[in-house]
Amino acid sequence: MINHSTNFKNFAWLKITSIISVISGMFSASLAFAGENDFGVASEWQIDTQAPATDMMSNMISFHNLLLWVTGLTVLFVGVLLLIVIFKYNTKSNPIPAKFTHNTFIENVWTVLPIMILVIIAIPSFDLLYKQRVIPTPEMTIKITGNQWYWSYEYADQDEISFDSIMIPENEITGDQIRLLSVDNEMVVPVDTTVRIVVTSNPEDVIHAWTIPSFGVKIDAIPGRLNEAWFKANRKGVYYGQCSELCGRDHAYMPIAVRVVSKEDFAKWVEEAKVKYASSPITNVIKVAAL
Repeated sequence: MINHSTNFKNFAWLKITSIISVISGMFSASLAFAGENDFGVASEWQIDTQAPATDMMSNMISFHNLLLWVTGLTVLFVGVLLLIVIFKYNTKSNPIPAKFTHNTFIENVWTVLPIMILVIIAIPSFDLLYKQRVIPTPEMTIKITGNQWYWSYEYADQDEISFDSIMIPENEITGDQIRLLSVDNEMVVPVDTTVRIVVTSNPEDVIHAWTIPSFGVKIDAIPGRLNEAWFKANRKGVYYGQCSELCGRDHAYMPIAVRVVSKEDFAKWVEEAKVKYASSPITNVIKVAAL
């Protein structure tokens, strides 16, 4: 006689072990892929974060990986307990239910263990929040204004430099430019330099969000309000982002491009930019006192 109950249990446990193997593989792949993807831009089939270009983003990725393991193991542990209860303590397997009402040891465990997990999460979390909010002494300040549907940049330390940054249309893309990400005028900053950004939106506009994943920066641009953040890029290259706040019809067409160059090349760019942008100031100038 075929024991369907036993066959079903064997089939179920086979599926469970397969799922666990897949989850373990995903964790391993996540760790293996970390740092291998291209800097500054997402790649096809990417399942991990973009490679970090700042120490802040490196800290965020480390915290993300910690949370991934903590939450993943918690879900796995709870799932296994539920399956044990389902298969072991059902009417057929245990027709006579247990009579106990409490267990002091188990109650202590499920009280202390979650507290310990929260402490493990809280310590690096508060440390990361502190580092994000406390801005070191900036070496330069850039004011960023969101508009429908482009960005404007003003270099507070260089009065002559201000410009709009607009996405290059798809039919004008050439060479190594990237569809939906390349812009006509990139924001340029020197490597290993603490940059403070002051972000707002045009007074007659809507809310936008300036985001560069590789920098670990995402900050809202709100009309009539100044928000500030900072970054210190430790690797040269071009880093891309996009507006991360739904802002209307062309929300998907207002990318962000930041070029990180050597300090010598930045000094040269400043001199060239003073000439290039002297006759083409930004179209929506918002003066802010005491940047």
